[in-house]
Amino acid sequence: MKRIMLFVGTNIAVLAVLSMTMRLLGIESLLDEQGVGLDMNALLIYAAVIGFSGSIISLLISKWTAKHLTGAKVIETPQNDTERWLVSTVSRLAQKANIGMPDVAVYNSPQPNAFATGANKNKALVAVSTGLMQSMTQDEVEAVLAHEVSHIANGDMITMALIQGVVNTFVIVLSRVIGHLVDRTVFKVERGHGPAFWITSIIAELILGFLASIIVMWFSRQREYRADAGAASLVGAPKMIAALQRLAGTSTEPLPDQLHAMGISGGQGGLSALFMTHPPLEERIKALRTQG
Repeated sequence: MKRIMLFVGTNIAVLAVLSMTMRLLGIESLLDEQGVGLDMNALLIYAAVIGFSGSIISLLISKWTAKHLTGAKVIETPQNDTERWLVSTVSRLAQKANIGMPDVAVYNSPQPNAFATGANKNKALVAVSTGLMQSMTQDEVEAVLAHEVSHIANGDMITMALIQGVVNTFVIVLSRVIGHLVDRTVFKVERGHGPAFWITSIIAELILGFLASIIVMWFSRQREYRADAGAASLVGAPKMIAALQRLAGTSTEPLPDQLHAMGISGGQGGLSALFMTHPPLEERIKALRTQG
C-alpha cells in the first residue's frame, strides 16, 4: 500500500504543483469570464496544458530516468556470451514484432525483474536485472524479453501517457467546476471567486485525482494481458507461462515507483488490486491458458 500511495501521491503532487504555478502566474484568472462565470473554453485549454505536460515530459525523459533510477548500463559492445545472447535475442524479437532495435541494458539487482520504456517504439529501451538472468532459464528470459518487446510494439508507454493526460485534464476541469458551483450556490458569491472556490477546487482535485488513478491502473492491467498475449505469439504460450510461474515462486522486489508500471512482476488481489499496475500472476497465467 505504501508503494500505491506513493504512486498516486506523486501524480497528485504534479497536478498540484502545476496548478499552483499557473495560479501564481495569474493564468487562472482566465477561468473567470468577466468576473461572472467559468469560461469553459479557457478552462479546457488550461486543464489540457497542465494535464498533459507532466505525462508528456515524463515520457520524453523516460529512458534517461529509467537508467538513472536503476543504474542500468546499456550494452554498447557485448563483453560475454550472456550479453551477446541478450542483444541477439532482443534483436530477433524486435524484427519479429516489426519495431526498431531497442537499447538493451542490464541493471544490478538480486531480484528478478525487467522493464521497457521510451517515447518512440523504434528507439526504446529494454532492461533486465542480474537477478532475472541468474534465476531463470534461457527460455524463460526469452519470454520476459518478448513481453517487454510487446509492450514497445503495442505503444504502451505512449498510450499510458495519453491516458494519464486525459484523466488529469478531466480532474482539473471537474475540480474547478465543483469549486465554482460551491462558490456560487453555497457561499452565494456573485462576482469573481471567493476563498471557497480555491479551497473546494483543491480538495476536489485531490479526491478526484485519487479516484482517477483507479482508471489509469485498470488500463495498465489490461496492457499487461496484451503484452503477455504478444509474448505468447512471439515465443509461444508455454514459455510465457513458465516465466510467469517462475516469477510467482520468487520474491520480486518492486522497481522504483516511477518505473513500477513498466516491469514484469505481478500485483496482489483484494481491494488494493484496484490500484495495481499489474494483474496477479495467477490471473495472467490463467488468461494465457484460456487463449491457448
